Amino acid sequence: LFAIFAFATCGGYSGELRLSVDCANKSESDLSIDIAFAYPFRLHQANFEAPTCEGKRRETLALIGDFSSSAEFFVTIAVFAFLYSLAATVVYIFFQNKYRENNRGPLIDFIVTVVFSFLWLVSSSAWAKGLSDVKVATDPDEVLLLLSACKQQSNKCLPVRSPVMSSLNTSVVFGYLNFILWAGNIWFVFKETGWHSSGQRHPADTMEKQSSGYNQGGYNQDSYGPAGGYNQPGSYGQVGEYGQSQSYGQSGPTSFANQI
Repeated sequence: LFAIFAFATCGGYSGELRLSVDCANKSESDLSIDIAFAYPFRLHQANFEAPTCEGKRRETLALIGDFSSSAEFFVTIAVFAFLYSLAATVVYIFFQNKYRENNRGPLIDFIVTVVFSFLWLVSSSAWAKGLSDVKVATDPDEVLLLLSACKQQSNKCLPVRSPVMSSLNTSVVFGYLNFILWAGNIWFVFKETGWHSSGQRHPADTMEKQSSGYNQGGYNQDSYGPAGGYNQPGSYGQVGEYGQSQSYGQSGPTSFANQI
């Protein structure tokens, strides 16, 4: 959704500015000079005619600059990001088992996410600089300097209307929002890869080995258990023998008395 807003606000843009040239000879004036331009902002191809205030002769001029490279690069990244997001959504929903098979799907998804994050940052920065140059090149005050009639003090040249750049500003904002979105998604895609799983299993295996070794140590088989000597006070609990010895002690004097 963010990618759609990014390339729609930039790729679908068309703007217009209007100038006014009031010659000393009013019949030669042109108070409504419209200059139109659009994506991909090859401004040197945006031609327009303006009076020279020298008779009926008019001159053909064009805006200055070609900013198509940064604009087309930005829109291209946005379109491919949209297509990849759409394809990834289909895979997540309908092909989850194949996605996780051999861990190949998460690894590819992780690499592509990192690449798109970097491309969003680069393209958004390039387009932000390109948009700044477009604003300067389409500023009516700057365009008036190109007109030969405006170099004569007897003629009055005025800007009538400036182009509206709000949608282009929005495209830059959505470009950086896409970068934040994709960069933040790196962590969630990384959790699906085998790298994160192996990193989680390794400490667990180490703890299991340590705990198993501890349970097999001497502290688990000490003399304080049920088999220990302190838990088997048999000689003290069996008083039968003691009773027998006591009866033996009592029979001694009786036999001696009979012998006497």
